Amino acid sequence: MSELKTTPGHEVAILGGGCFWCVEAVFQDLRGVTSVLPGYSGGHVDNPTYEQVCGKQTGHIEVARIEFDPTVLSYSDLLRVFFATHDPTTPGRQGNDVGPQYESAIFWLDDAQREQAQAVIAEVDALHVYDAPIVTKMLAPATFWQAEDYHRNYFNLHPEQGYCQFVIAPKVAKFRKQFQDRLVR
Repeated sequence: MSELKTTPGHEVAILGGGCFWCVEAVFQDLRGVTSVLPGYSGGHVDNPTYEQVCGKQTGHIEVARIEFDPTVLSYSDLLRVFFATHDPTTPGRQGNDVGPQYESAIFWLDDAQREQAQAVIAEVDALHVYDAPIVTKMLAPATFWQAEDYHRNYFNLHPEQGYCQFVIAPKVAKFRKQFQDRLVR
């Protein structure tokens, strides 16, 4: 797979927070984010398909590749949104989505990201935001495999779809209310 280009001066975060449709829908509305791509990271199969990842044999996690402008949005603030918009206390699960592909995960891309992620996790823990410990996996850089085209911009293109109405829409509404001062729109 060819390496995706990043806009000069921008940074990239690779985050797994359950279904990548949810992660994409939240981060698309965050000021400072310039692109969000759903995909897969962390597995042992090259160029996996959605069906293979859902089969739970590839080791991949559904992730979003989030490109952002660090002069508008810091990596730490991006992670604060990440921890506020999914449940980082449930291994291999987000709501009714169950399986290793739904892990809460941060694929740090350099030492600075790893250190910032550790600091944000400590901060969230210290605030006792969750009743259970954070189990978000901190994972070394891994190949990002872009998901099939039909996964891109899924929530915006299919708002009538049941999963979008009952899972993604409430999550996006909660995000928009909590972070209204950070929205693009």
